[in-house]
Amino acid sequence: MKIELLMNVKERMEWLRKELHRHNHNYYILNSPEISDQEFDYMMRELQDLEQAHPEYYDPNSPTMRVGSDLNKEFKQVAHKYPMLSLANTYSESEVADFYDRVKKGLEGEDFEICCEMKYDGTSISLIYEDGRLVQAVTRGDGVHGDDVTANVKTIHSIPLQLAPGDYPHNFEIRGEILMPWKVFEELNLERELNEEPLFANPRNAASGTLKLQNPKEVARRKLDSYLYYLLGENLPADGHYENLEKARSWGFKISEGMKKCKTLQEILDFINYWDVERKNLPVATDGIVLKVNSLVQQRHLGYTAKSPRWAIAYKFQAERALTKLEKITYQVGRTGVITPVANLTPVQLAGTVVKRASIHNADVIEGLDLHIGDMVYVEKGGEIIPKITGVDKSYRNSLTGEKVRFITVCPECGTPLVRFEGEAAHYCPNDVGCPPQIKGKIEHFISRRAMNIDGLGPETVALFFNAGYVHDVAGLYDIFYRKGEIQTLDEFYDKNPWHFMSIPGFKSKSVLKIMKSIKDSLQVPYPRVLFALGIRFVGEATAKLLAKSFPTIESLASAKLQELLEVEGVGEVIAESIIKYFADERNIHLISELKANGLQFALSEEILSERTDKLAGKSIVISGVFTKHSRDEYKTMIERHGGKNVGSISVKTSFILAGENMGPAKLEKAQKLGISIVNEDDFLSMIE
Repeated sequence: MKIELLMNVKERMEWLRKELHRHNHNYYILNSPEISDQEFDYMMRELQDLEQAHPEYYDPNSPTMRVGSDLNKEFKQVAHKYPMLSLANTYSESEVADFYDRVKKGLEGEDFEICCEMKYDGTSISLIYEDGRLVQAVTRGDGVHGDDVTANVKTIHSIPLQLAPGDYPHNFEIRGEILMPWKVFEELNLERELNEEPLFANPRNAASGTLKLQNPKEVARRKLDSYLYYLLGENLPADGHYENLEKARSWGFKISEGMKKCKTLQEILDFINYWDVERKNLPVATDGIVLKVNSLVQQRHLGYTAKSPRWAIAYKFQAERALTKLEKITYQVGRTGVITPVANLTPVQLAGTVVKRASIHNADVIEGLDLHIGDMVYVEKGGEIIPKITGVDKSYRNSLTGEKVRFITVCPECGTPLVRFEGEAAHYCPNDVGCPPQIKGKIEHFISRRAMNIDGLGPETVALFFNAGYVHDVAGLYDIFYRKGEIQTLDEFYDKNPWHFMSIPGFKSKSVLKIMKSIKDSLQVPYPRVLFALGIRFVGEATAKLLAKSFPTIESLASAKLQELLEVEGVGEVIAESIIKYFADERNIHLISELKANGLQFALSEEILSERTDKLAGKSIVISGVFTKHSRDEYKTMIERHGGKNVGSISVKTSFILAGENMGPAKLEKAQKLGISIVNEDDFLSMIE
């Protein structure tokens, strides 16, 4: 019996380690958490308790032995001068009291103050200043090393690049949070929703994902903000943490107004309770209160555990939830035919807003919740912005409760029987050429910035054109605004189009001219982007590029056999079969024919074809480091152009590493261990010359 119990404990520990590693990866690398911070912390705490009780199952790679990592291999990695440790989390006032008592005991009766601060829900950053000039910005990473994101951070207006003359130290570091304001977050998610891209779960994920973009211009467009909360260095102005931050404020840094020194436990609890309500009026997301011993001398006396400082703790606010009635389920059809169930609720106040609708994601979630119409359901806001049903209070269920919710079997828009692909959670309407929301969605996708980039048209105008019968597919746009090159002036446009566009609100001569110019410019969009713009199910930007490389004309792609498609990197059976199905439909062949007649690019240019070679054929190449002669993206293009394959990680299959300066030490060590050669810029350029 005892052996069986120990085996169960061991299995539980192994499961917890595996799950925590997976959730760490989702949180820091994919920016797509599956569980709440509180659930993660409970799992971590359970594992810590089990490891303490069962040291015989010690694992040096346990999640309890490290700080979660958000390292990105695309950035140069930098060692932190002072490790960036995480804080221990608590969710109850009693645990805050325990922390207060531990500090009191650790300081052996000395008087002490606790600095209480807002815990902003962003992504951590370390800023290094020399002589008042920002010289480096580094992410938290694994706490020991972080990514150098200086170029991106310089786009954030609230972070000073050069301080005015002042009494700051020659060298210092200041840490804080990079944040995406609620307003910007909502605008970004609306844009992603229109493009049928995955929505960011919350502003923290959006800020983290933005900070890791390779294009600083796109980072600047997303209008990130920051709050700074910790000053480090050799010659700081004061012994008090609070006083140092106030000094940093005078130097020009953005420091939170939600900060107060407290001497008693009751003062701390009053601060927590005040901001639990007042934080809902802030323009950025918060998820708790940070408590720090104010004196730096006392901080050093209290010291650190392996994972966190003993002189600080984070109190996390409980997620708000409300109980309300499920009135009905409606279903929306997306551009790709995905059917999304939406819960329509009796309006209820939640986290500062009135919630009437909530997401349920898919049929599996509905089944797991055992939903019935009329149920009283619990609603929470993921990241306090996206409402979702998290449970059902079955004690309210009675004879008046409606029938069990069963996922629909036919499309609510066109009546076509739904399908569900193997391995997919979603149901689809397969009628992609006859289902109105899908047709409008395809047009919106076609004109989007990353596809054909046709400016001047938006979802509302597309819907007006479609509903009025002016446009039935993307070729209709060229029929109206281009007509195979015939339309050149506004007068000709109005002469050749019998309907009165001027009656459409906001659609004036200036709008027409903008669309006409964009339509004409779209003729120069290269073949891979045109292929992506067609909206073939499961063919995204990256897949479209790989397909264009293997099938340099639309004709060669259209006639490709299943096995030929499967030989393309990243193309599996589902994608291959979707491509074959697309070209088997005569309506799609006719559409492509019309677009070709209008001059769109359906083949790789002669210039690109003439530059293609097989000098790197069969070689898998890893790029690492910082380059001087070309950018990383340019080198990736060169590798593909000469028949090579870009890979992100080193393995026994890696042919060589194209290395610039500051190649990551972990990559270098692994390459040496596996005997993989390192090729510098000059040698690589000679190789493909």
